[in-house]
Amino acid sequence: MSGDAHDFNNIKTRAVIKFFFLQGKALKEIHTILTETLGEHAPSYATVKNWVAQFKHGNFSTCNAPRLGQPKTVTTSEIIDQIHELILEDRWILAKSVAKQLGISRERVGSIIHEDLDMWKLSAQWVLKCLNVDQKRQCCQSSEQLLEFFWCDLNGFLLQLVAMDETWLYHYDPETKQQSVEWRHSGSLCPKKF
Repeated sequence: MSGDAHDFNNIKTRAVIKFFFLQGKALKEIHTILTETLGEHAPSYATVKNWVAQFKHGNFSTCNAPRLGQPKTVTTSEIIDQIHELILEDRWILAKSVAKQLGISRERVGSIIHEDLDMWKLSAQWVLKCLNVDQKRQCCQSSEQLLEFFWCDLNGFLLQLVAMDETWLYHYDPETKQQSVEWRHSGSLCPKKF
C-alpha cells in the first residue's frame, strides 16, 4: 500500500477516517491504522481528531468546505499584465493603489509583483557627479599629466602644484530616500541621483 500512498489525497483520507468512525473505532486506533498504512503520508493526529469531531457533530461531508475570502484565481495572465503596465507607467506607484484600481487584495498584488514579475523597490543611489564621456576622458588625461609631472620632479612637485575646482551650487529640495524608491526588475541597476 505504501506505493499507492502518493495517490492518496485528502478526500480519500477523510473517507477512510469516516469509514473507521462509522465502524466504531476509537480516535487513536484510526490514527494508528492510517500511520501504519500510509507511513509519512498519513495525516497528523490533530487532523484525524478534527475530522472525527466533525463526524460526531453530524457533518459527514468529506469535501473541503467553501472558504471565505477571495479565491486564488485572481492571478491570471491578464491581471499580471495589467499590474506590469501600471508599474511601467508609474514606477513609484504603491501596491496599495494598484490593488484598489484592480479590485484585488494588497497581498495578492505584492505576490504577483515579487513572484510573477520578479520586481522589487530600489532606492536611488547617491552619486557625487554625473560626468559625460568627454569629461571623464579629460579627468583621466589631467591625472596622467599630473602623474608625469610628479615623476619628473619628485621633490618640487608639491611646491608647484595649485589645485582649483569649480563648484556650482544649486538650490533645490532633494527628495528623500523613500521618495526615490521605484519598482525595478531584479536584474536591473539602481537609479542614480546626482
